[in-house]
Amino acid sequence: MEEKKYLNLFNKVGYGSGDFAANMVYSMVSSFVMIYLTNTIGMAAGIIGTLILISKLTDGISDIIFGSILDRTHTKMGKARPWMLCSYIGNSVALIALFAIPAGIGANAQYIYFFIAYTLLNAVFYTANNIAYSALTSLITKNSNERVQMGTFRFIGATLGNVLVSNYTLVMVEKFGGGAAGWKTTAIIFAVIGLVVNTISVFSVKELPEEELMDGVKVSGTEKIGFLETLKLLLSNKYFDMLAMLYLLFYLMMGVSMGAAIYYFTYNCGDANFFGKMVSMSSIASIIGLLLAPSLVKRFKSIRIINLGFFLVNLVVRIIYMVFAISNNAPVLVGMYGLVSLTCCTLGGTFNALVSEAADYSFLKTGKRLDGSMYSCTSFGMKVGGGIGSALSGWLLAAAKFDASALTQSAGCSNMLTFMFAGIPVIITAAIVFIYFKLDVEKANTRLRAEKDHVMN
Repeated sequence: MEEKKYLNLFNKVGYGSGDFAANMVYSMVSSFVMIYLTNTIGMAAGIIGTLILISKLTDGISDIIFGSILDRTHTKMGKARPWMLCSYIGNSVALIALFAIPAGIGANAQYIYFFIAYTLLNAVFYTANNIAYSALTSLITKNSNERVQMGTFRFIGATLGNVLVSNYTLVMVEKFGGGAAGWKTTAIIFAVIGLVVNTISVFSVKELPEEELMDGVKVSGTEKIGFLETLKLLLSNKYFDMLAMLYLLFYLMMGVSMGAAIYYFTYNCGDANFFGKMVSMSSIASIIGLLLAPSLVKRFKSIRIINLGFFLVNLVVRIIYMVFAISNNAPVLVGMYGLVSLTCCTLGGTFNALVSEAADYSFLKTGKRLDGSMYSCTSFGMKVGGGIGSALSGWLLAAAKFDASALTQSAGCSNMLTFMFAGIPVIITAAIVFIYFKLDVEKANTRLRAEKDHVMN
C-alpha cells in the first residue's frame, strides 16, 4: 500500500533552506574561529582547545534538556517551529559577538569573553535551533520516503551554506579591511543572511496535528515524563546510542580535519585558497550524491545497507587520499576530495530518517513518543563531536609548537597538520563502518510492527 504524501516541492526546499541558515553559524565557527583567535586576536591554541572542550561538556547536557522541553511544548505553531524561529535571533547575536572579541580588555578577559560567547552560541541558541529543526522531520510527515527526501534537501542546503562561508569568508574579511574589523563585518553579514533564511524556512512547513502523529491512539503524555525518565528511555534505546555516537564521530572527524585544512593548505601547500576550492569540489559531489540518496533507499529498501556500502568505499578512498596528503599535492587533493565527499554523503541524506526510525522504535517498545528528545542525538553529536574535534585541534597544534607569527612551520608541525587533515579521518571512518554494521533499526521496527499486528488480529 502506497504511503500518504504530506509534502510538496516548496515544503521540501523550504525545509532544506533551514540548514543553509544553520551553516551561516556552524561553518563560520567550525572552519574559522580557531584561525581568527590565533592569527588575529593572538590567543593560544591550547587554551582555546581546552575552553572549547569544557564548553562542549555543558553543551551535551543542554541538548537532552532542550529535547525534553520540546516534547512538552504545545502551541498553535506546533512543537518545534516556535523554537526554531526565536532561537535564531540568539544565534545571530552570539555569532557577531564571537567574532568581535574586544582588543583592549586584557588576555584573561578575552578568554572569558570567548568562553561565554561560544557557550551561549552553542549550548543555548544553536541547540534550540538545531534540535527543533531536526525534529521537524518526524513532525511534518509520516511518509518514510519523504523523510529521506527531507534529509536530502536539508543537506543540500547545508552544503550550499558551507560553500558560501568556506569560499567567501577570507575574501570578505580582506575586502572589509582585514583584521578584527573584517572578521566582525563578515560575521554580521552571515548572521543577517541566516536570520532571513531561517525565518523563511520556519513558515514554509506546518506540523501535523498530534492525533495524526499518534495514529489516533491515545498515549501517555510526554509532559508527565520527568527529565530523568526521559534520559533513561533514551539511553535504553540502543539505536539512539549508536546514532549519537555515529554523529559524534563524524563531526569529531570533520572538526579536526576541516579545522586543520585551512592551516594545512596555508603552511604545507603555501596557498590558503585551496581550502575554498576543496570545499567547492566537496559540495558539488555531495549534492550529486544527496540527489541520488532517495532513489537508492527506495531501490534497496535499507538505509543501513546503503550507508554501510558507501562508507566501506569511503574508507578505501580516504587511505589513498592520505598518501597524496603526505606529498602535499594540493591540486590532486582538491580534485579527489569530491570522491571523498561523494562516498560519505549518504550519512547526511539519510541520518534524520534513521533518527525517525529510532523514535518509532521507542514508541513501539514503550508507547511514548519522544521525537524532540530523540533528535537531541543530532545536536549532541554535531556539537560535542565538533567541539572535541576543535579542542583536539588546539591541543595538537600546541603540541606541535605551531607559531602563528611564522610564515613557515617546523617539519614536526607540518607532519602534524597532515595527520590531522588526512590521517585521523581514516581511523574514525573505520569506526563509523562498524557502527553501521550494527545499526539494524529498520529490521527491528519491521519485526515490532509485525508482532503488534499479530496481537491485534
